[in-house]
Amino acid sequence: MYGKTSTKDIIANVMAQKFNVLKTEGNLNNHIGLPLTLLKLKGHTAVVVEMGMNHFGEISVLTDIAKPTGCVITNIGTSHIGNLGSRENILKAKLEILEGLSKDGFVLINNDNDLLNDWVKKENKHKVYTYGIENKSTYMADNIMLSQNNSKFEINGVKASVPVGGTHFVYNAICAFAIGDILGIQKDKVIKAISEFKLTSKRMDIHIIKDNIKVINDSYNASYDSMKAALEVMSKTDANRKIAVLGNMLELGDYTKQLHEKVGEEIIKNKIDILITVGEYAKDISNRAEKLGMKSIFEFENIDDATKFIKNNMKNGDLILLKASNSMNFSRILEGIK
Repeated sequence: MYGKTSTKDIIANVMAQKFNVLKTEGNLNNHIGLPLTLLKLKGHTAVVVEMGMNHFGEISVLTDIAKPTGCVITNIGTSHIGNLGSRENILKAKLEILEGLSKDGFVLINNDNDLLNDWVKKENKHKVYTYGIENKSTYMADNIMLSQNNSKFEINGVKASVPVGGTHFVYNAICAFAIGDILGIQKDKVIKAISEFKLTSKRMDIHIIKDNIKVINDSYNASYDSMKAALEVMSKTDANRKIAVLGNMLELGDYTKQLHEKVGEEIIKNKIDILITVGEYAKDISNRAEKLGMKSIFEFENIDDATKFIKNNMKNGDLILLKASNSMNFSRILEGIK
């Protein structure tokens, strides 16, 4: 899944078909940002808030403030695993959201995530809905057709599309469809809202620059899960050469080397032609890819050197992915090669 922000935005799009919606803007998802959002309530009939966390106890505070009537858990991945120690602990931290859930509230979970799938089998305290593609769920998508800028599919037999490529955004669309159905929004309006969804800046932004060179700027943030998803989009996109420009993933603690190496494996799996890495941690991506037989690998210590190399070597018909943790400031690469 592509994280909380994209899911929040597409859900807000759907809910706006029936309600006057207030939503979290940008990344204001902590103990300061969430109250600031709620202070903007004025005539709104629905609120969609994002809750972020790095440690235990943080979502407990947020859910106590927000008192949600419904909540969504999209994924238990590896983001912040350096702080929490394991995916099982990430699950525990995210489930803190249930502490503030109203007694008649509902929970919607991604049933294709292994840990959430295990959890829902044992859960009997809350009203739970599920969504997915692989595991039998309350809301399911099938007949999926993916292209670079669009994904078409059916959700519980209803035809739908989202103007973004990649299976991860099909999941986001199913999630939003489920929320619309649970809240009694007309299905045609739900489908319309999903089809008109627009990505937040720096999330799978596609730019066409000189000589028909396409650049996917997905530099807002990075985890192993989102790296994997972005590389899968590249693998299904036609291009003369597929060039992945990848930087450090942060907050991974003891898992830093392991998860960067797993990205290297995804490079091979998705048949990327050229790998360019920037930063110390990202060297583990290139080291692993090299061990698995990749030849076209280039490592750089800083953005300026990488930008100069890309600008001097990119060719007509290239597809270039820019992906790293936000603090790496990879958008500077895009500006430098235009």
